Amino acid sequence: MAHVKGSPPSASLQTPLQYAAEACRCIMNDFTPAELPPAGRWHYHQGVFLCGMLQLWEETKEQDYFDYIQGYADHIIDRHGNLLCERGELDSVQAGLILFTLHKETGDERYKTAAERLLKVMNALNLTSEGGYWHKDRYPNQMWLDGLYMGGAFKMKYGQMYGIPQLYDEVLLQERLMRSHMKDEQTGLYYHAWDESRETAWSDDQSGCSPEFWGRALGWYALSLVEFLDVLPENHSGREDLVQSLQELAKALVSVQEPKSGLWYQVLDKGDLEDNWLETSCSSLFVYTLSKGVRLGVLDPSFIDAARSGYNGLLSTLYYSESGKLVMPEICIGTGVGDYKHYVERPRCENDLHGVGALVMAFTEMQRHQN
Repeated sequence: MAHVKGSPPSASLQTPLQYAAEACRCIMNDFTPAELPPAGRWHYHQGVFLCGMLQLWEETKEQDYFDYIQGYADHIIDRHGNLLCERGELDSVQAGLILFTLHKETGDERYKTAAERLLKVMNALNLTSEGGYWHKDRYPNQMWLDGLYMGGAFKMKYGQMYGIPQLYDEVLLQERLMRSHMKDEQTGLYYHAWDESRETAWSDDQSGCSPEFWGRALGWYALSLVEFLDVLPENHSGREDLVQSLQELAKALVSVQEPKSGLWYQVLDKGDLEDNWLETSCSSLFVYTLSKGVRLGVLDPSFIDAARSGYNGLLSTLYYSESGKLVMPEICIGTGVGDYKHYVERPRCENDLHGVGALVMAFTEMQRHQN
């Protein structure tokens, strides 16, 4: 149960879905759809939260969730299907995941047109010599784990929604490239980023990898694996590799899960260092991944124990403000690539959309197991 700081809430929350709903309500009460930060932009920050809300809507069918999601889209998308976003970066694509449901439920072709525009954004991105997406134009030659979810999940879903299976293969190439360059075979964990040119300050001269395993970056990667497996046809040639990647990663994640709290550290493999800290957004993403992997039948059922431990750990961090608002603390703000000091000294915030969106996804997924 959530810690109480100040006034307790008006009603007791008992199920994962009730906590997910309360977390969404807190954001909805603080921001109109048009005000979601960073206001006026089509961006993954809002998209992660809205994807969590979309999953909550799929479970509850409460209309105000759908209306809120649609309100955000309609604030950005004009009557011709144009939308304002930063070209040249994968972060601009992720919020496109809400467009498929909006198009399916409303029949409004603007949403399909907007999705087509985002697909063109992806197809115009700069590439490594092997065809890997640069994370952003201003980060030349760099692939980041974050990008697999920021762009890959959208392209995968687009292929499913509109019957373009070749898009699956384009996405799976990105995963294979990340695995080949960024996986540490000794731990099974993945480095945050890889620089083909080896010219950045953080890149290893030999491997091109960044020096640390940052929790949320690997959370995006892990999330992508289960989302891809949820979309890929059972007979697709890429499924076997993807399942193996998820199974190996799940074992690695459980090996660095902090046993007492059930949570994961900001820098995953260095929990013994005093300045490292337990971070809630990556913990939410790992709970979601392990739980959904079990539900999809691609992870051993025993992994639900680690997911439950993480879920209980997240519950223990939540508290109520003096005004009775549910608060999710210990969320790392948006973060680039760096060394250990860079990650552990990043500011921590409360009810940031990175974290709340991931929490809502995790808790909604845990509810599916209870059901």
